[in-house]
Amino acid sequence: MLIFPTMELQGGRCVTLAKGRLDEPMVWHVDPVETAHGFAEAGASWMHLTDFDAVEGRADNAELVHEIIRSAGIPVQLGGGFHSREMVEHWIDKGAGRIVIGTLAARDPQLARELAKFHPDQIVLSVDVWRGQVMTEGWRSASAWTPGAFIEAFGDAPFAGIIITDIESDMDEVEAQLGLIAGLAAQARSPVIASGVVHTVDDIARLTYVPNIAGALVGRALFRKSVDLGEALRIAQPGPEPVAELQ
Repeated sequence: MLIFPTMELQGGRCVTLAKGRLDEPMVWHVDPVETAHGFAEAGASWMHLTDFDAVEGRADNAELVHEIIRSAGIPVQLGGGFHSREMVEHWIDKGAGRIVIGTLAARDPQLARELAKFHPDQIVLSVDVWRGQVMTEGWRSASAWTPGAFIEAFGDAPFAGIIITDIESDMDEVEAQLGLIAGLAAQARSPVIASGVVHTVDDIARLTYVPNIAGALVGRALFRKSVDLGEALRIAQPGPEPVAELQ
């Protein structure tokens, strides 16, 4: 299982949000570029980056995002504000390893399928769930989609992965989140990446036993230091089971 150390940017700073509240960020006083380097040095093979300013239609972080992509030393899975083919392809050309789309897919499913087809292993579907509905516009608007129907609608699309987030629980009710994510993962034909469920290494260990969970985003727990990235990576890639010796 892949661990995606996760960084979220707002106003050039690393932040985390409580249940997607853009107006109430928790600011982490770290250098974003150095933090990305640290992810690579710890042994991560990917990182995830969300630009909250881009979600609100601003390009304030564009230069910083590009610097992280160029210098991190590992491929970057980038999300935030992708509403058109041009925006997606611009950041692929800038070197992003993967692009995460959610609102675009809800509004224009055919375009989402085309992007997945023309950019193999580079397009990730985001399924953000609040009270049984798929949310769009940075978790601010409810779409007409239920999460199951949304995933089913893209059953034949060759997405690199599907990120599933249970916004309502958001780090508070891990058991409920795992239940929702496990149920949706059973429907998905693309590898599922769990978001928002890891606050201890024990949560990573539990995820390794959920079928079709191929990865997990880990952000707030890293900044809070409740999870050590090196340990998380080791647990996500367990060694072979010990075999009893015959007497």
